[in-house]
Amino acid sequence: MKAYTLVKNGKAEEAFKLEEKPTPTPGAGEVLIESEGFGLNFADVMARLGIYKECPPLPTVIGYENVGKVKALGEGVTGLEIGQRVLAFTRFGGYADHIITPDIAVTPIPESLSIGEATALATQYMTAYYAVEECLSLFEGDQALVHAAAGGVGTALIQILKHKGVTVFGTAGSEEKLGYLRSLGVDYPINYRQVDYLEEITKLGFQGKLDATFNPIGGDYVKKDFALLNSGGGVVIFGASKMTEARGNIFKMLKMVFGFGFWSPIKLVTSSRSLIGLNMLKIADNKPKAFQRALKGVVEMSNKAILKPTVGKEFDHTQLAEAHAFLESRQSIGKIAIKW
Repeated sequence: MKAYTLVKNGKAEEAFKLEEKPTPTPGAGEVLIESEGFGLNFADVMARLGIYKECPPLPTVIGYENVGKVKALGEGVTGLEIGQRVLAFTRFGGYADHIITPDIAVTPIPESLSIGEATALATQYMTAYYAVEECLSLFEGDQALVHAAAGGVGTALIQILKHKGVTVFGTAGSEEKLGYLRSLGVDYPINYRQVDYLEEITKLGFQGKLDATFNPIGGDYVKKDFALLNSGGGVVIFGASKMTEARGNIFKMLKMVFGFGFWSPIKLVTSSRSLIGLNMLKIADNKPKAFQRALKGVVEMSNKAILKPTVGKEFDHTQLAEAHAFLESRQSIGKIAIKW
């Protein structure tokens, strides 16, 4: 089989090497899938840059999600058939034309879904689904802030929140992206490059009134989000993209780390507000039933047209470095996928 191995940290055009590897055989409870393509996530960029703690030691094959056909089933696997088109979540190893993954991380999908649409449902939509449905309880009339709202997880969060009747504030960095947010139904699009989002939301009269914020950025954004919460509200933190800005500069890195703040349980209790960390790899490892609920939940919502993934661009596998650079540039809107 073919796989793109991450051989060194650094620039996208130097980091990956296409290699021939033995095609694996599925063990008990595992599924072998012949991949049509895989998706990219910002965690991949952080792994390439050497700042993603979960990444295995180099050389390694990264990647979390694949679309393809079931090639072989391990002992004890039920509910799947050879040749069936499926979506699969992988704990790394996704940048390959054949993957092995546990059956609990595989679900059938229709032929009508493109590679980009289907891969968006894995890491990004599952993260959004778990953040809204498992981490918090939000109801019609509640108010929530979504950062990086034009990205894959941001798009998913908006669609789920609007389906629930939640008023949504969304941040993005260009007028084009603000227009995209309006098309998704965002009530208050905010250009974070032009205004301070905390000041803008305060000016609108919502300081201390939000029920949730969804934060993949980290740093001082966490403290600012906390200041926006109403009693009973929570900040869901599912990334730290600010680390890419600080990479290689110890002073910027320290500023970013200290920007998170130091939190006392007393402050959380007395204010009745919460900070919630979310890492879907840990959910996959330690809460497989919850993980499967999220996987099946997003596919079911997609089949009902509640969720409609936006595909930013699909690249050929020979353009992997270009795809990485495009994602890292923050110019993309929606999902970026790679086709074999």
